[in-house]
Amino acid sequence: MTEGPDALDLTYAAARREAHLMAGANGDLAQRAMVYHHLYRHSGGNHVFPLLAAHGALWAKGYFATGMRVGRVLSLRDLHRPAERTRKLAALAAFADAFRDINRRVCIEVFATYQFTARYGNAPGVERYVDPLLLEALNRCHHARSHQRLLSRTDRSDLFEAFFRWEQHAVVGPSVDSAVAGFDWDRIRRLSLRPTIRFAYIPRREALRFADFADVDERIEKGLRAFEIAEDAGWTRVEGTLCRYGVLPGSFVERADTLFSAMRARLLALNGDKAGALVGCRGAGPGTGQLYNIGGC
Repeated sequence: MTEGPDALDLTYAAARREAHLMAGANGDLAQRAMVYHHLYRHSGGNHVFPLLAAHGALWAKGYFATGMRVGRVLSLRDLHRPAERTRKLAALAAFADAFRDINRRVCIEVFATYQFTARYGNAPGVERYVDPLLLEALNRCHHARSHQRLLSRTDRSDLFEAFFRWEQHAVVGPSVDSAVAGFDWDRIRRLSLRPTIRFAYIPRREALRFADFADVDERIEKGLRAFEIAEDAGWTRVEGTLCRYGVLPGSFVERADTLFSAMRARLLALNGDKAGALVGCRGAGPGTGQLYNIGGC
């Protein structure tokens, strides 16, 4: 069926409305982890970027908490200057919140593009809404899901890299640059830009040690390495270790479909069901359920 530009506009707008709702507020990292995991599972295990993003959100929750504790300790040297101490701690809180906002906006893009292309990925003019390289990779994902098969490692890698590079340049990069430029507590800024990232599935010896998190090339290099480690570990293990951060319930993976469905219903009810308006999708795949409104997939 041919869809006109008005239908595409309306559906894309609806996808983004629901994406904003699902992404929540800046501090809703656990909620976003559930959304990310749902997209991975809904794709039949083919769209793995959201699963690694779920790890990122859960890891970041602990990292931000640790950063604030370190900041409070280092601020003690300014006890004799209470206004300066207050200013520094407020700047640190704003810096951390800027990174939470990045995670929120990435979630919006992941959710909206997946939901929109699941229905309209092959429609004429859809490239006006989705980057062409990303669209091609997502369409392969949807096609594989509709035929109940897994993408090859190469195709999974292509989709992951297409989305990762796009979000780094379109969302993450400019926002990181802005956050770093606006944060003038030099000691904490230097520490924060040299994180050692070890998601729960990553062996200790392979932890991702950053020299400069503000360097987009290093972020891309480390992100692609996180994907390769995940491929080698196996996606069942990667999914199963989501509970190790102490944020999600221990039975999360087994109950994920029910938990996500309940969370989505609650969010839609609180917002007058204004977002859940999309219908239609291409086929059904393994490990999916009638979880969000891509037409009863």
